[in-house]
Amino acid sequence: MAPVAFRDVRKAFGSVEVLHGVSIDIEEGQFVVLVGPSGCGKSTLLRMLAGLEHVTGGEIVIGDRVVNALPPKERDIAMVFQNYALYPHITVAENMGFSLKLKGVSKREIAERVKPAAEILGLAHLLDRYPRQLSGGQRQRVAMGRAIVREPQVFLFDEPLSNLDAKLRVSMRTEMKNLHQRLRTTTVYVTHDQIEAMTMADKIVVMHDGIVEQVGSPLELYDRPNNLFVAGFIGSPAMNMLTGRVDATDRTKFKTGDGRVLPVGAPGRAEPGRELVYGVRPEAIRLGGDIPLTVEVVEPTGSETHVVARLGASEMTCVFRERISAGPGEELRVSFDPSAVHIFDAKGGERLSA
Repeated sequence: MAPVAFRDVRKAFGSVEVLHGVSIDIEEGQFVVLVGPSGCGKSTLLRMLAGLEHVTGGEIVIGDRVVNALPPKERDIAMVFQNYALYPHITVAENMGFSLKLKGVSKREIAERVKPAAEILGLAHLLDRYPRQLSGGQRQRVAMGRAIVREPQVFLFDEPLSNLDAKLRVSMRTEMKNLHQRLRTTTVYVTHDQIEAMTMADKIVVMHDGIVEQVGSPLELYDRPNNLFVAGFIGSPAMNMLTGRVDATDRTKFKTGDGRVLPVGAPGRAEPGRELVYGVRPEAIRLGGDIPLTVEVVEPTGSETHVVARLGASEMTCVFRERISAGPGEELRVSFDPSAVHIFDAKGGERLSA
């Protein structure tokens, strides 16, 4: 395993710059997830780390080597792609050991390295099968096994679960997390799914339009988003946001555009007269209180009840642990947890609350 560093990395396709000076430090053994919407540059950054894209500017470092000019085979990395990229005409065992065969490793050593990897991934009974005889989840494990037997310094994953159904994605997330905890190999993982990022990462890098918006642990990003983009992107259901200003005489009160007064726990740098955005996560809304919501949709999920309602002209999503009997058009009285309220600058998007 080895640390990885991106130092002011830039990428341009012709006259179009898609990465604008990205700097990230990844510690040895960390599981780091690059997350963001389509087109944000996360896959391009991963491909540059793998040596599949040329670096326009800056440096990429693996261990103590600047790898900008090194071909992929000399970077000591292993990459797992979205489409698995298995050879259909050879067996699972041969797929897993193929890269070692190309290096001239003996058959005996290949078998010695394939066997424990197959046991870790639950593939030992499938080694003689061909990819067409496997399920999607099994094929994904074969692709992971092929990476493991190479014993690289860094694992790279490019949206490896996107072709799986919802239930299998959940189980594969758990398998991959367990695998990383056993191997402790430095891992860089790309996804657009923030739930994958939250559940799997030691550290998340949120990207948007070719820049890094915020880097931190999953709960750091969830509890203290740096700006409106991160606040809206991390969390499902998404954070509720309302525009307005803090009260001129009491900064612990926020007045929305239609005159409603909401509580603020720690307004920080939110000054009266400044146009602001008030953010509250769905689970920070509690039943009982003096804030009236008009119910639009009730979605029971079993353990929770999701309610879409209106506060004046604004739509709000609430997540309650309690069962809700209210129907569309009925009123719910709720309260907001002031300590969980976030205040952002409406123009620049920066976080202002403490």
